[in-house]
Amino acid sequence: MMYQAVPTATTTRGGTPTESGDYVVTLDQVPRWSDVEQRSSLEGETGDQAHSNPRYANPLASSSEAGSSGNGMVSKFPVDHEINSKIYLWRGEPWNLEVDAVVNSTNENLDEAHSSPGLHVAAGPGLAEQCATLGGCRTGMAKVTNAYDLPARRVIHTVGPKYAVKYHTAAENALSHCYRSCLELLIDNGLQSIAMGCIYTEAKNYPREPAAHVAIRTVRRFLEKQKDKINAVVFCTTTSSDTEIYKRLLPLYFPRDEHEEEVAISKLPADVGDENGETVIDERKIRIQALPNKPPARSFPAMVERPATDLALVRRNSNHLDSYLDPAFMSLIKDPDERRKEQWEKTAQAQSGFNFVKLLGFGDLGGPPLSAAEEYSLHSRYLAKANSLNLAEIAEMKIVYRGGVDTEGHPVMVVVGAHFLLRCLDLERFVLYVIKEFEPLIQKPYSIVYFHSAASLQVQPDLGWMKRLQQILGRKHQRNLQAIYVLHPTFHLKATVLAMQLFVDNVVWKKVVYADRLLQLFKYVPREQLTIPDFVFQHDLEVNGGKGLIVDPRTKYVYQRP
Repeated sequence: MMYQAVPTATTTRGGTPTESGDYVVTLDQVPRWSDVEQRSSLEGETGDQAHSNPRYANPLASSSEAGSSGNGMVSKFPVDHEINSKIYLWRGEPWNLEVDAVVNSTNENLDEAHSSPGLHVAAGPGLAEQCATLGGCRTGMAKVTNAYDLPARRVIHTVGPKYAVKYHTAAENALSHCYRSCLELLIDNGLQSIAMGCIYTEAKNYPREPAAHVAIRTVRRFLEKQKDKINAVVFCTTTSSDTEIYKRLLPLYFPRDEHEEEVAISKLPADVGDENGETVIDERKIRIQALPNKPPARSFPAMVERPATDLALVRRNSNHLDSYLDPAFMSLIKDPDERRKEQWEKTAQAQSGFNFVKLLGFGDLGGPPLSAAEEYSLHSRYLAKANSLNLAEIAEMKIVYRGGVDTEGHPVMVVVGAHFLLRCLDLERFVLYVIKEFEPLIQKPYSIVYFHSAASLQVQPDLGWMKRLQQILGRKHQRNLQAIYVLHPTFHLKATVLAMQLFVDNVVWKKVVYADRLLQLFKYVPREQLTIPDFVFQHDLEVNGGKGLIVDPRTKYVYQRP
């Protein structure tokens, strides 16, 4: 074998590669999920940067949210210490682990070129030769081979789905079936431990976080049924972004104590799948109530021979059977067609009624508000589409770009109103760009700086478009947005913000902070943390007359006149 076991005395816990890169990591070197908190106390001594990074802090550690998270609801994923003891999280390639089986994400032809990077090189030529004899593999299914030069005993090959927004649900269920098929093959081959990398790949355009939800919940549901037959499931990540996602989502599906279980209730998606972890589609469910309790048996007179005409009469007069049927038997429960009809009626009523917002010149607010599940689904679809497109022409317009941090240490997103040229801008592509740029920021507290300098000369979108954008950004944006700093506001802008507070979202738009001049803005966001267009300085001098200010023409710094 090309691998050598690493002496535990010379490695940090979790396995550190030697200079040659050839090593074996055993399960006792990988932290159990139930021991992660204990591990975090050791990281300061070992200096493991992959795990000690504060970005990976447990999001459920905040006690401020715990008191109101449960709301009396019952958790769909209760604490199960036996299951938690079988879960591991490790940053590294799966095939470096000494486990019974490792998972290879590949294509339907089981080609070496489309397999997990580095797997075939580590396993040797025998793996590719055996894969060529398997006759391919269908999407969502799995096949097993020998592991050859790997420290594992077997390699389980599975084919992840290609992602398209139009077939979001089908892709979710196919991905869920990938993980379940791998676990089923593990048991069928008498194996008990498995290392699983991210089956969803960048090449197939699957959005990372929604896919991680599917992966983790599928494993949880499988272990609930088969935990006696599996000893270890290792989630392997190779990038910091995937590691952060798993550390954030694992407490939702594998809570380690009652606190995590309670907080997870409010953070779980609305749709966490069925008993297998697959997405539930209301439109495809058989919506029939169970038969009511059968009434006491009736005593009927003993049957005696009767003429054929009498028997026909008995069959026709079998009304006594009606008492066994419940009128609700054929009724539908929460019929999605009825819900859709009600939504259409609300939308039609809103459009046909007296539109006070439109009368004031703020545009059409559109249809009724979306539920949390609908917003999550909408956000996932837009994010997946945004990640699959080249939006360089939108980036070059410099309408939205990253800044530094504000005085509270929150990252800042800068929006330049004067660059928003509505007449020559593809709004749909702009929305996709906004979703893509905001996605890393909205995971944590952040702020927005909006330069309204000279923006009143441009045509601005109406409230309906702003409402739609806010729905696509989702509730995480609403929760984590700390402030919107507006520079050089006009009367019309303040009226628009007031309308947003009244008719769109009172929570988000109450966070607006106005700054009439640059020096006021710098109290909230330091000058060195912002890239400010030249015309903003010029506008500030024109509006405020340069009172008490000195502008350095070279550095564009603004100073208070001594």
